[in-house]
Amino acid sequence: MRQHVNPLSKHFHKIEPIPSLHELFENPALPLHLDIGCASGDFLFELALENNHWNYLGIEIREKLVNNAQSKLRDIAIRNLYFAFGNANNIFTDPNYKFLIDHVSSISFNFPDPWYKQKHHKRRVIQPELIRLLSNSMRKESVLFIKTDVKDLFNYMDFTISNNLNFKQLLNIDLFYPESFNPKKIKTNREKYVIERRLNIYERIYIKT
Repeated sequence: MRQHVNPLSKHFHKIEPIPSLHELFENPALPLHLDIGCASGDFLFELALENNHWNYLGIEIREKLVNNAQSKLRDIAIRNLYFAFGNANNIFTDPNYKFLIDHVSSISFNFPDPWYKQKHHKRRVIQPELIRLLSNSMRKESVLFIKTDVKDLFNYMDFTISNNLNFKQLLNIDLFYPESFNPKKIKTNREKYVIERRLNIYERIYIKT
């Protein structure tokens, strides 16, 4: 079940401090993947355990989910994974966290909240301002992944990203998955749910040019 929270609420203006990469990860030199809207973090836990050649950082706006993931992380002591609470748009626009975008190799937006009503589209995580920021800050050949089961949301995200000339669509056959953040094509909980019910999944990959 999707649990909506209003990302424009003043509650999310304050950003939880995010340590430096040297404090976050055992090997800060590894490529960094950001998962925006990581929910309970199950997807990232599986990725980090399966692939120690990448660092993973999950950003989630629902504080309780982040607290639970951080508690679980302390028990397991995985050194290539971290969870941060906050609004991704606010984090990316904060100059204190520019180091995240400077070092990121790929970013995923997996099944974000669709905010169906037209008047609520401004609450969607992918906004023109965010894509403009990422296009100006991400390194060349870094990659964006979007995935959803909502066709209207997919069209909106695709239109927003495709309108930025610094990103171009990358075909699945052109992505060398063994070297990507998800070499074994691990699925999120939402993706498993959608597949079990034989619903459509819409996804696309973009590369920074």
